[in-house]
Parts: sequence; C-alpha cells; structure tokens
Amino acid sequence: MNTKTDLSGNRNSAAARPSRQINVVLRSTDQAGTAAAPVQETAKAIPNSGPWLEWQRELDRMVGLDSVKELVYEIYALLQIAQMRGEAGLHSEAHVYHMIFKGNPGTGKTTVARLLAKLFQDMGLLSKGHLVEVERADLVGEYIGHTAQKTRDLVKKALGGVLFIDEAYSLARGGEKDFGKEAIDTLVKAMEDYKNQFVLILAGYTMEIDFFLLQNPGLPSRFPIQMEFPDYSLDQLVQIAEGMARERDYAFLPQSLLKLRHLIVQEKTESPFHFSNARFVRNVLERAIRNQAVRLLSSYPNGSPGRQELVSLKPEDLRSPAVSANSSYASTAGETPFC
Repeated sequence: MNTKTDLSGNRNSAAARPSRQINVVLRSTDQAGTAAAPVQETAKAIPNSGPWLEWQRELDRMVGLDSVKELVYEIYALLQIAQMRGEAGLHSEAHVYHMIFKGNPGTGKTTVARLLAKLFQDMGLLSKGHLVEVERADLVGEYIGHTAQKTRDLVKKALGGVLFIDEAYSLARGGEKDFGKEAIDTLVKAMEDYKNQFVLILAGYTMEIDFFLLQNPGLPSRFPIQMEFPDYSLDQLVQIAEGMARERDYAFLPQSLLKLRHLIVQEKTESPFHFSNARFVRNVLERAIRNQAVRLLSSYPNGSPGRQELVSLKPEDLRSPAVSANSSYASTAGETPFC
C-alpha cells in the first residue's frame, strides 16, 4: 500500500492540509443508457454491519484525530477488498504495512498502534495481534554484537504482531560508531527476513523523525504509511480530561474546568516544545484526585463525606503536576500542599 498521510500539525503549529478520504463513485444507468452523475461517499460512511463496527467504537472513544481515523479506515478497506479479490479468484498482491507515526507525546500514537494490531489480527494479516512497545534502551546493547542480538530477540517476540519503537530517531543520534546504527541495520534486515510476519511502527516527534529518515535514504520507502498526529486543541484536551474523570467516577465542577483550561494554556505557553497533550491532563487529573483525598480527610476527620463530595473535583484540587508545594497554586487559601 503506497499511502502517505498529509495531516495537519507539527511540533510548533498546525497548518491546515487536505484531509484524507476514500471516494466511492456509484454510477447508475437509466433506460437510455446514460450514466447518472457520480455520487461520492467519504470514509465516514461506515458499514452497517461486520467487523468494522467494533473498531469504529474504539475510534469513537478517541477525541479528534479525524485524519488518522480516516487512514485507519483506508487500511481496513484495503484488507477487506483484498479478501474479496482472493475469494473471486483475482490476483491480490501483498502490501507493506510498516508505518511512521509522527507527533508530540500524548497524541494517541500508542493507542492507535494497539488498535491497528487488533485490526490486522482480525483481518487475518497477523496471527497474534499483540503490541510490543520498546525504546532505544531495549534495542541497543553495550558491546559489538550485543545490539543485533537484542534487536533480533525483540523482533522474534513481535512476530505475529506489531513492534512499536517510540522515539525511534534516538537510534541515529550517536553517529556512525554508535550501536544504534547496528539496531537500524538489524531492523531493516528483519523486515526482509520476516516479510508480512510483523508490522514495524516507528514513532516520535515530527521534526526528529523526518531528520532520522533523511539519514538513511533506504528507510522512507520501507514505510509507505505515514500518520501525523496533531496536537489536541484546548477544547479537546478538556474533553479528554472530562472523559478520564468520568471513567473513574469523578467530575469537574464548572469552576474546576476553568482552572483546568488555565493550567493547560500555561503549560503550553511555558513548554511549547515539550507539551505532552493527553499525558499532561492525565497527570493533572491524577494529582487532583490525590489532592481531593487529602482535602476530604482533613475536612471529615471523624466522618465520611457524602457521595457528591467524593465525586467532585474542586478548583483547589487542580494544580500543575510540576508545581511545588510553595507555588501560588499550593498556597491558595483552603488548599493542602500535596506534591
């Protein structure tokens, strides 16, 4: 499959680009034999039955990422049509599904990789459909030959599933004498030796991944599918935080949502190159839950708070995960420092 996405977003700004879609042209012929005007349907017109519905439910739980979701549907459509061509006795050439995921942390790359692994298993492309997530330290050894063995072992562990390498560009940071190059060479060889037995996904920051691919001219052609995961908007991050809280039987008060917005804007302003998107709001939520627990124990030393108190996250519970106990957030009246 020779597909490359053109999704919006990079590390600094999101430039609008055309979104991917599948156009299905339906033609009907009237009695005179004249072809009617083509009717186009995008990938959003999903089947009313079949295996796609389960994956669609998983995708619907994810906020944003519309272009990524459309590309996942393209992959499903290609696999489905390949099966139909095979049943019809038509030639169906095996496609390469190794991928590049570009984007900042916390933008859903690992979640989509796990979903694709299951999709590939259910569609018969992979036998197991498991995800093996690794980073540089898992691949690179300490002496000559050690790296190749570690990398081969991880590839074998991933056979039948997906090998997901986060911050893959770090393999090329050490120069020619670094063992990272040995890991890259071993991976390239494994892609040939175990063709169609596993899917390799390289993930990382957009600019670093692009630079990494330039270091080895043979790499880009081996990864025909590239997905770019844009940063979430402020509204999307608030929506994600509310969903995370709801899953744990917590709820933000209206004033708490305003505080959350302030924390997100502050973090994005102070750390534009290191903002971790959904990871940041998850860390804010987890700290808020801890702060709420301390607050409630202090407020009800001899009794139990009511259900509404147990559920509600108040503004004083919300602080940036990196804020110290001496910060302005921790010193707000009525708050108990908790770091």
